[in-house]
Amino acid sequence: MSKQYETVIGLEVHVELATKTKIFCGCSTAFGGAPNTHTCPVCTGMPGSLPVLNKQVVEYAAAVGLATNCTITKNCKFDRKNYFYPDNPQNYQISQLYLPICRDGHIDITLSDGSTKAVRIHEIHMEEDAGKLIHDDWEDVSYVDFNRSGVPLIEIVSEPDMRSAEEVIAYLEKLRLIIQYLGASDCKLQEGSMRADVNLSVREVGASEFGTRTETKNLNSFSAIARAIEAEKNRQIDLIEAGEPVIQETRRWDDNKAYSYAMRSKEDAQDYRYFPDPDLVPLNISDEWLAEIRSRQPEFKTEKMERYAREFGIPEYDINIITDSKRLADLFEATTALCNQPKKVSNWILGETMRILKEEGKEPEDITFSPENLAKLIKLVEDGTINMTVAKEIFEKIFADDIDPEKYVEENGLKMVSDEGELVKIISEIIAASPQSVADYKAGKTKAMGYIVGQAMKAMKGKANPATINKLVKEELDK
Repeated sequence: MSKQYETVIGLEVHVELATKTKIFCGCSTAFGGAPNTHTCPVCTGMPGSLPVLNKQVVEYAAAVGLATNCTITKNCKFDRKNYFYPDNPQNYQISQLYLPICRDGHIDITLSDGSTKAVRIHEIHMEEDAGKLIHDDWEDVSYVDFNRSGVPLIEIVSEPDMRSAEEVIAYLEKLRLIIQYLGASDCKLQEGSMRADVNLSVREVGASEFGTRTETKNLNSFSAIARAIEAEKNRQIDLIEAGEPVIQETRRWDDNKAYSYAMRSKEDAQDYRYFPDPDLVPLNISDEWLAEIRSRQPEFKTEKMERYAREFGIPEYDINIITDSKRLADLFEATTALCNQPKKVSNWILGETMRILKEEGKEPEDITFSPENLAKLIKLVEDGTINMTVAKEIFEKIFADDIDPEKYVEENGLKMVSDEGELVKIISEIIAASPQSVADYKAGKTKAMGYIVGQAMKAMKGKANPATINKLVKEELDK
């Protein structure tokens, strides 16, 4: 009988915080600037430069800690982690080893079978990001970009409580949602503002001791994380089955090749020679400030879901999808407040908005159109000014350029024609030109009416109410 194995997984999640400036200097944290333009003597590690802590970083870290049921370390400090690497300008990283700001938390995850599980959080600590190496294979050189150096991070370290890729993804999605609702980060994996390293080992089912773990890096999407977990689990089981040891090491995942390779051995990892940072004073977080941060905690998904069901009466399916993104929830609430049509707003978000996001490979956080213009579009349809076909075409322009739909309808002559006399005239001409369809209709083939309705709508270029056209065509045919 073959052995049964269990996967044991813990995560180290790095999150770039949404501050306007870096953790220890006034340089911009904006993503995508020209290389080495968001830099100064502090974040490029120039001799004699001194760090000054960004208060907002501490506030975001404490807010995430409170939202994940952590104990806040009221007296904490920063340490220097010493290592030498080209993208590390000071030859040390300012981090927190001995007294991290948050400890002993947990979040509850819900799995596909409806069961729930608590995943414990060992600690959350603040630190600065390193720069970035850009490799040019053509010239066979590497360039360094220090724009990211000094961008504030929190590192969320879980306990090894997860047992499958499904649990890992559920944990990451819950964590991302909490952080986005707090406004502490946009958590865009593709831009590196949320990164996860997977610590994974396998053991026989029923064993009490953990197996030898590896750490897999370079994971920039939830699907890549799931694939890497599956591959690493199978790799370790194959080694164990072959009687070979699993080596404790850091591995890099190549998602294109669906393969990981060893980066460095963990057994010979360099001594980081941690010591308290002499340039930064210890932090003393007062009860009053903590109470203030706690009082500003937002309404999270669970509370929103309950309130939406109570206040708006929209289906649970709609509520679940809308509240799964802070951007969608904010858009829904603001638009509904303007037009008082919660179900119509929900339909536009779940229908056309999600369709375009999927087609363009975008996230809800990338939405730039205003609630005002969506509310105006809904009102134009409700008032019978435009029909749904025209509304969908206009919405594509709203999504792309946030145009004012009222002005657009006026300028492009898209208002529906409601003059029945004018419509009857056009319908009569179409009937006169369609003797076969008329004969079929008179012979009891009611579907023949559909052709005449279609021709009338085509003639009106979508500027007629389909219900009105149907009514008038039937009246003319029945004469």
